Amino acid sequence: MADRIYLRHSTDKQTDARQRHALAALLTDGAPVYGDPATSSRQLSLDRAGFTKLLHEAAVGDTIRIADAARLFRSVADILALRPVLIRRGLHLRVPGLLSGIDLASDDPGTKMMVSVLAAVLEFQRDMISENTREGVAAAEAVGKTLGRPAALSEDQAAKVVEAFGEGVAVKALARRHRVDPKTIRRTLDAAGARELPEHLDVLPDPATEQQPAPDPEITLDLPGLLADHLRTAGDETVLGTIATGRTIRRGQGLGRSGRVGGEGGALLEGGAVEFERRGSRASVSTSPAPP
Repeated sequence: MADRIYLRHSTDKQTDARQRHALAALLTDGAPVYGDPATSSRQLSLDRAGFTKLLHEAAVGDTIRIADAARLFRSVADILALRPVLIRRGLHLRVPGLLSGIDLASDDPGTKMMVSVLAAVLEFQRDMISENTREGVAAAEAVGKTLGRPAALSEDQAAKVVEAFGEGVAVKALARRHRVDPKTIRRTLDAAGARELPEHLDVLPDPATEQQPAPDPEITLDLPGLLADHLRTAGDETVLGTIATGRTIRRGQGLGRSGRVGGEGGALLEGGAVEFERRGSRASVSTSPAPP
């Protein structure tokens, strides 16, 4: 039969110092220690990782030692679920002090009644602590006190963060600048509404009312035959394509070439229709808007 020590504290700001002091003799003898640090008493003992490990390693006849009953159970429901497990595994449960002579895992009516009353008292104590805490918080808020951890950024720093974010500075860059976590920067921006989309971006555009782009203009070219022959050898791909798809027309004594240019070709010619006419030995150029 061996002694096994179980320790628990509720928050990460608490320690096991008082419990270790109460069980100092057992610690000196080298009794194994199991613990559930920063674990609420509202979590049933059978659901805690440290106590579950103790149950798996304990042998029949071993004794579980705790500094006070509240470290293991603090509600009637918890002890009602715990006692049958301890009895079935043949384990003992002892607490120093007034209850040092009583095995809290003993299977007799008197112990069962006493443990149930003890659990009810501990549960009442826990509920009173919670109620007092809520009343204290309400009283502090009523007089304007700020509760919780102090803010990582002052009001001036928060305003500078919002301003810099609006100028395009990234969240991680702001976190490095102010030496805080990026989550702090995001919370500051969200509190100021700096990361919300503008209202005009929340509404999708209506395709029916959205302005459609104007089609590329087409340009009509009437070229003299000699000019068309020249462009076949010196023109770029757009001009060559237009001449190849055009048609030959006859005007007076000469031949001409007529074609239409759209897209990039039209953009190069700055819009409108351009007509080349050859009358005798002279050529004339005229412009007019392109047909729809």
